[in-house]
Formats: sequence, C-alpha cells, structure tokens
Amino acid sequence: MPRPIKWRRVDFVPKVTYFKPAGMPIHLIEEVSLSVEELEAVRLKDREGLQQEECAQRMHISRPTFHRVLESARSKIADALANGKAIRIEGGNFEMARRRFRCGWDGHEWEVPFEQIVAGPPPVCPRCHRPDIQPVHPPMPGFGSRGWRHRRGRKW
Repeated sequence: MPRPIKWRRVDFVPKVTYFKPAGMPIHLIEEVSLSVEELEAVRLKDREGLQQEECAQRMHISRPTFHRVLESARSKIADALANGKAIRIEGGNFEMARRRFRCGWDGHEWEVPFEQIVAGPPPVCPRCHRPDIQPVHPPMPGFGSRGWRHRRGRKW
C-alpha cells in the first residue's frame, strides 16, 4: 500500500488561473495542468528567492519532496512556453495556511492558523463558545466549490 500523500501548506492562491498564448483560439491549444502546490513552490523559490530548505519548511514538506514538486512545476512551465500550450492552475494536495470560520449563532468570523487546523477544525466559537461553526470559503476563481483542501476532486 502506498504512503498517503502529505498535504502541502500554501500561502497564496492566484486570482488568475488560466494562461494561453496570444492570438491562438482556445479550442486549438493543448493545456498543461499546474497544481496549486506546484505554483506555490515556484513562487517561493523563484519569485521570493528563498532557499529550498526554507521553502520546504514553509510548505510543511521535506526538502526532497519540495525539490520534486519544484522540478515538476518547472518542467510543465517550460513545456507550455516552448510548445505554445496553455497553463491551467487547479487542484492538488494542499491546505491553506490560514482558514476562516464563521459562527452560525452570532455570525462572528475568525481565522485559525494552519498549525492549529492540522489537529482539526475548532470545536467552538471563541466569542460565544457554541459548536455551530462553518468554514468560510474565499472566492477562488477556477476552483469552483471544491473548498480550501482539495485532493483530486474530493471535498474536505
């Protein structure tokens, strides 16, 4: 039995999730699918200029895993640029760094850091101490209603 995939921590979800070569009709273009955690790896390493060890720590994965995710992303981006393919950013195995919750009783909203979410969602509202809480999903263009924790089409 294979090891379960470890959720990768992501601090950034793009507003634009589709890029295509200019001047080409969309129905004639092949696509490359880039996962959200692959984009996060490229962002941390290439945009932020962090060392791989720090990138891996931020994503809560090992350095070798980070290296594999980064190489996969770079390969897909190079393929798209060299061969005139579109890039679609979607899906993956990721968890947002912070999650927002709302109390169903009094409407109070608050954020819970990733480190606390790992143990599970908060049991009660911090203001009224009632258990009627729901996660608040931010608008994420291109992701539909899959929510913040997404694994190959299954909702958390």
